[in-house]
Amino acid sequence: MTFPARRPWLPAWTASLTWKAAAFITVMCCALTALLGILVHVSVTRQTVGEARDRALTRLDEAAGALAAGDRLGPDAAVDPTELPASLRELAARGEHGTMLGRSGPRPVMWAAGPASGGDSTEPGGPAGAGRTLAVQVDYEQSARTIDGLDNAILGSSVLAIGATLLVGAFAVTRVTRRLHTTARVARKISAGELDARVNDPRTKDPQRHQDEVAAVAGALDSMASSLQARILTEQRFTADVAHELRTPLTGLHAAAELLPPGRPTELVRDRVAALRTLTEDLLEISRLDARSERVEPDATWLGPVAERVVRASGTDSGPTEVVVVRDVCVETDRRRLERVLGNLVGNAHRHGGPPVVLTVDGPVITVRDHGEGYPDYLVEHGPQRFRTEGGARGHGLGLTIAFGQAEVLGARLEFTNAVDGGALATLTLPYDEPAQP
Repeated sequence: MTFPARRPWLPAWTASLTWKAAAFITVMCCALTALLGILVHVSVTRQTVGEARDRALTRLDEAAGALAAGDRLGPDAAVDPTELPASLRELAARGEHGTMLGRSGPRPVMWAAGPASGGDSTEPGGPAGAGRTLAVQVDYEQSARTIDGLDNAILGSSVLAIGATLLVGAFAVTRVTRRLHTTARVARKISAGELDARVNDPRTKDPQRHQDEVAAVAGALDSMASSLQARILTEQRFTADVAHELRTPLTGLHAAAELLPPGRPTELVRDRVAALRTLTEDLLEISRLDARSERVEPDATWLGPVAERVVRASGTDSGPTEVVVVRDVCVETDRRRLERVLGNLVGNAHRHGGPPVVLTVDGPVITVRDHGEGYPDYLVEHGPQRFRTEGGARGHGLGLTIAFGQAEVLGARLEFTNAVDGGALATLTLPYDEPAQP
């Protein structure tokens, strides 16, 4: 059964699978019990009415015999009674016999009527009753009470059956949805970087035990997480090993470059060796961030002086960086990591953006903005990705990746957007508790 999308005026809990299953079970139980109740009611009513009709016709035959013999009629028989339904009177006038449920005063009765013949209804041997109607009535009150009692019993048992079925169905569905919620929670943890998270559904541990669809999904998620974790760990180990292996020859290469005679070729060699050393250190830092082995050393830090110190140490050649301190605050953070984040953001703004570059401190929120072409769409939507380039020439290397990782270590939030009037905008929000107002 397909459920329509939740209407805006419905509460949010109506979108849950438990509510939908409970509603489906309730509707099906109501339909089934209504169908069974109608069938039982019709069958019993038909049988009861048939029995009452047979009794009424038998009494009609007895009354007709008594009338033909000139005997006195019983109290339940009469000729042309005033309470006889008009349809039965017309039927008897045509010379036919028939029965019909009706009333005699306040009581429900079964009427049987036919053409009268023989003596008068009160005096034996009276004149013939040509064109007159002989009718008898059989008490139907007890049968009506029986049917009413049956209907009440059907209604009560239906309510109990629906309630019991709903409780059992809700319990069973809740067990399934609880397992689904557990699987979804583990999937969210894995997507957030907790690669050790597992569902560990007991049904997946025993191969002899029947596995339902939820257990199959949980087992597939655990297998995917294990495979993903193994691949990521392999990549992290490879990155760390490469970086460590490169450090030794690069150190020797750097020392040899320092011994070269002064000149333009020597400057080019030294510049490339310095770039290789920076890349190697970045790879080592990335491997430590991936391994989550970084430890924060918080200290009380004023953000304004940190911003000015980062700008002075950036040493960018593409132009100056303007520092704007709207509101300076003191936060508990790791100053070295904060300087690393801001330094990477400022350096990236000068390398890939356009002047002027503005670093703004507004309380615990620090922004770095340039006036270039802005961040690529993939970076704004998915965050920094290692070594990815856009358009062949534009790339962001490891600088933004390291800044993003260090921000996570600090417990801060780093967002990449594009300004409305052009330019890239990086926003770093540090954890900070506003001091209580005196």
